[in-house]
Amino acid sequence: MSPERKNRNSDTRAHIPVMLGEVLDALAPKDGGIYVDGTFGAGGYTGAILDAADCTVYAIDRDPEAYARAVAMATNYPGRLIPKHGCFGSVAEILQASGVTHIDGLVLDLGVSSIQLATPQRGFSFQSDGPLDMRMSAEGPSAKDVVNKASEAELADIIFTCGEERASRRIAKRIVEARREKPIETTKELAKIVHSVLPMHGGMKTDTATRTFQALRIYVNDELGELDRALAAAEQVLAPDGRLVVVSFHSLEDWRVKNFLKDRAGRTPNVSRHLPPSKDAAAASFSIERNSGVAPSGEEVSRNPRSRSARLRWAIRTSAPAMEGACAG
Repeated sequence: MSPERKNRNSDTRAHIPVMLGEVLDALAPKDGGIYVDGTFGAGGYTGAILDAADCTVYAIDRDPEAYARAVAMATNYPGRLIPKHGCFGSVAEILQASGVTHIDGLVLDLGVSSIQLATPQRGFSFQSDGPLDMRMSAEGPSAKDVVNKASEAELADIIFTCGEERASRRIAKRIVEARREKPIETTKELAKIVHSVLPMHGGMKTDTATRTFQALRIYVNDELGELDRALAAAEQVLAPDGRLVVVSFHSLEDWRVKNFLKDRAGRTPNVSRHLPPSKDAAAASFSIERNSGVAPSGEEVSRNPRSRSARLRWAIRTSAPAMEGACAG
């Protein structure tokens, strides 16, 4: 074990990075390379990348607590770990401000971190009671603001679109009814409202409030918008042979990553199968090495249940110019 790895802080050691081995295989860190960990969190990926090669990592996180952890961890990797406070959707602007034009790899571990989930004061989880917050950046409107101020129709749309919850209209109606009595302020209060619409019963593996909480978190943090911006930026900042590696945790994220890569790899279907490929089709800007997403091993799922829904997708940047006007999602 390297001295650097021994010196990592306790938060990093307690955190279990999802599919770490597979991520490193896909990213293939090399000496002299420049990499971006767009979701630093507890630094699991960043530390492993820095230990795997004599390279530099720009560690981005919008969470002020995660950024503070990155600053502390940087002392163990002098000149090699560069913390940046911001959103990964702004990766191109962050790199430009640092004088970096191209990088050799970008890794994203999407969604909420285990540390955020385990901190009741952040309001991401209903396992422990806490304020209904859910803001990764600790700035802007909170989940409490949305739950208490959005119209019934808006709430239903958020819960359905961002949570894929079929009972979204009934849940939104019950939320509006409850807030007429008093403001909804805590995670347990909201979970209780959802449970009144979708009761829990024996044998259920997933809490019925999960999709509603997911929806509010995604909406409050504009997670899907951030992902779209990051994918488009990756095409701009990755050098030829640079690697884009993304770990997603639900279908809304995975669908975006999958379709972005298919589009940029030139695998979208023609308007008609009876017509030859268009001569105007742009050259593929990414090469997909594996068509299907990679799932965690059974051993990892048993060791870290949070990983069970993870899907890893990765691709290699070609030398073709970035596609203009193509949709990230």
